[in-house]
Amino acid sequence: MGWKASLTRMARVFVYGTLKKGQPNHSFMTSCTNGIAEFQGRGRTADLYPLVIGSKHNIPYLLNVPGKGHHVTGEIYSVDDQMLQFLDEFEGCPDMYQRTPVRIEILEWEGKSSAPEERPAVNGIMECFVYSTTTYPPEWINLPYHDNYDSFGKHGLCYNPRENR
Repeated sequence: MGWKASLTRMARVFVYGTLKKGQPNHSFMTSCTNGIAEFQGRGRTADLYPLVIGSKHNIPYLLNVPGKGHHVTGEIYSVDDQMLQFLDEFEGCPDMYQRTPVRIEILEWEGKSSAPEERPAVNGIMECFVYSTTTYPPEWINLPYHDNYDSFGKHGLCYNPRENR
């Protein structure tokens, strides 16, 4: 099985909300039944984006409006096809969120790589998939913008998990 895993193509995904470490849905990233997700490091969007907390369930949404908002910080993961498919379903892709490539600036890198040339430089830019949305109520563009999401943050808008809805 080891040789098969090494042949699996991994995609890079940037998570900025409830899937980050210490957040309510992080366990989905670590569950083997969903696939493989290997933490690589921390980064932030190279371009500005509005990160808002919307809906009656206080869900973080990255609005796909580049050039407006903040450089949003998050975590970079390498994921296999099974995890990518799980994340697409979890994020309601393509209806609620759309998976799009976004330029991410590396802040810290922990990813293991046998070849030094495969390790991205801190402050370097890499492309990662991000679940952002273009399908949001127009008034959300006027919500407060955040640069870093924490469900338990001082905004007071605690995330309401799916199992409580």
